[in-house]
Amino acid sequence: MDLKVAARKAGDVTILDLQGSAMIGASCELLSGEIKRHREAGAKKVLVNLRELVQIDSSGISALVGNFIGMGRTGGSLKLLAPKGRVREVLSVMRLLDVIPAFEDETKALSSFGVAGS
Repeated sequence: MDLKVAARKAGDVTILDLQGSAMIGASCELLSGEIKRHREAGAKKVLVNLRELVQIDSSGISALVGNFIGMGRTGGSLKLLAPKGRVREVLSVMRLLDVIPAFEDETKALSSFGVAGS
């Protein structure tokens, strides 16, 4: 299953809704490229919605971590929304949920950026 990325805005937060798999190859290049494109366009607050992401491998994790670091270096922040099932397990085992802020509820995630719920 390929990765699909849809972008939407809630105030000054860019929300990237992921669907499918973030695995080595084109899907990870798409994920990393989308986050980078929004960052270069001036986005300082990015929420990556993992609710419909069904698979992630080390390349997908690398894309998230690299962009989390990149956002921080430019004064921005990247947070995760609703990792489920195997994706949550992988992120937990890799201890990323201890490093990258993650939320189950979109309203709470947006509030953490200082934005009222969508």
